[in-house]
Amino acid sequence: MAIINDTTLRDGEQAPYVSFNINEKIKIAQLLYESGADELEVGIPAMGKKEQEDIKEILALNLPIPIMSWNRATMSDLECSLECGVKSVDLSIPVSQTLIDIKFNGDKEKLFRNLESVVKLAKKEGLFVCIGGEDSSRADNEFLKEIMSFSRELGADRFRYCDTIGILTPNRTYENISYLCSLNLLDIEMHTHNDFGMATANSIAGIEAGAISANTTVIGLGERAGNASFEQVLMSLKHQFNENRDINAVKLQELVKFVSIAANKPIGASRPIIGENIFSHESGIHVNGMIKNKNAYEAFEPELVGLHRYFPIGKHSGASTLLYHLKLSGINPIASRVQKMLPKVREIVTERKRVLDAQELKELYLCS
Repeated sequence: MAIINDTTLRDGEQAPYVSFNINEKIKIAQLLYESGADELEVGIPAMGKKEQEDIKEILALNLPIPIMSWNRATMSDLECSLECGVKSVDLSIPVSQTLIDIKFNGDKEKLFRNLESVVKLAKKEGLFVCIGGEDSSRADNEFLKEIMSFSRELGADRFRYCDTIGILTPNRTYENISYLCSLNLLDIEMHTHNDFGMATANSIAGIEAGAISANTTVIGLGERAGNASFEQVLMSLKHQFNENRDINAVKLQELVKFVSIAANKPIGASRPIIGENIFSHESGIHVNGMIKNKNAYEAFEPELVGLHRYFPIGKHSGASTLLYHLKLSGINPIASRVQKMLPKVREIVTERKRVLDAQELKELYLCS
């Protein structure tokens, strides 16, 4: 199975105007584990004492999954992580020429020297080491090959391929990750951003190409337009890749609602996987099909993510919807009479911009 390394408590909290207190962090970590996350990235120890204390409290939960910290590939950052007691670290380095020029004045030799000393210490301390390739999607693949080969020689365990500014397409992602996987140097983890709305798609394309892990955040929280969505990747792996994952729908709903409130980021009613209205069928053709077979117009059942199916009585409703609701109201409706009601239903809904409820439909039928 692919690994979901969720970074809500690190990259998710880096979203503008978002901050979590320690009680929120503890609850999010617990709910992520209960909802199906395989690993958690929980903070940046170099931020200071308070962040380190928070990380220690998360570690004290003793969740039976790896807990990772994020670091620049510097000795001072790594020492902060060691002080926290984490057993897994991401060590981030710039890999595009643009960011190497900005952060190392173009000095690649200095980059390699820094990386060597930090990885050697991390491995000496028995840590799992992921090399975070910042801006991988703008890097030269041959340079990434060099970085991965060097990191492997040092004992690193994984390479994080970062689409830092969200410029990839699924096809380009597949091509790049296929090439890097063919080198058989390090396991690859996807880290994608949503600037063009493709973060989840690019993460999945990377997994299809051979990456073994994907970073996610709950409700796609993150810098600028956000990251790959935890709930979308989770459900994709289960239903599109047929992974044997037990998803706790109650916990998943609790998680997304809690993060939404803690981050002050409302969940759109049509948001994939978790939006309140995504199992609402108004089109008459769709409702007719759903009444006959619940698989007609749904990829999975709403109960799997803690939601419910609705047939709203709206402008595009057909006779099937009206018959359905009238029968639930205890009426044995006459089909021809219901058919004649449709223009009036559409007129009412269009005029007031709001669907009818079952009682209103019942009254309309009885008065028609």
